[in-house]
Amino acid sequence: MSTNLPKAVVRHLEPDEKVLFTVRKKVSLEKPKWLVITDRRIVYIDEKVLGRYDMKAIPYQKLEEVTVELGVISSEFIIKGEENIRLKLGWMNKEQARETINAIKDALNAIAIEPVTIEVKKGLTHETWVLKKPKELVSRVVPAGTTVQHAPAVEKKEDPLEKLKKLKELYDMGVISAEEYEEKRKKLLEQI
Repeated sequence: MSTNLPKAVVRHLEPDEKVLFTVRKKVSLEKPKWLVITDRRIVYIDEKVLGRYDMKAIPYQKLEEVTVELGVISSEFIIKGEENIRLKLGWMNKEQARETINAIKDALNAIAIEPVTIEVKKGLTHETWVLKKPKELVSRVVPAGTTVQHAPAVEKKEDPLEKLKKLKELYDMGVISAEEYEEKRKKLLEQI
């Protein structure tokens, strides 16, 4: 993990966006590759020579699934998002991959009403971790603010007061509209 972020990452961060976790990997003589987990999204930077770089950023609202295949020698990290977004990283070691998927899980849980799902399949020489985000984080608004899709009904697994708190945080961050907030708030108040 490193706190000395490259200029390419710093340039693309929002003013109040918080970096929660970083992975830096330098492969032979190449410039480093970065995976940065923030409180809003996952950012991948592949630095090139002469200040050039490739960048992909996947906001949590568009994130669908994160899969980590941990083998004996190497690991493969696959991040899937809406709109056929697919980021495949083969340069992380096992420990970095485990720490990264846990950082993504923690970042999603910090803004989700329902906890994320993690499935782990451990074999003799192979281990697979699959993280699926909660359904209520499905993207709901287009830039003009028009509602596109409503979140499914929330199952009653968690304390309604905790759900209310998380719901308010989602509303304050602009993830859900005022109408969605009011509708879900009323349902949660009925459970108390």
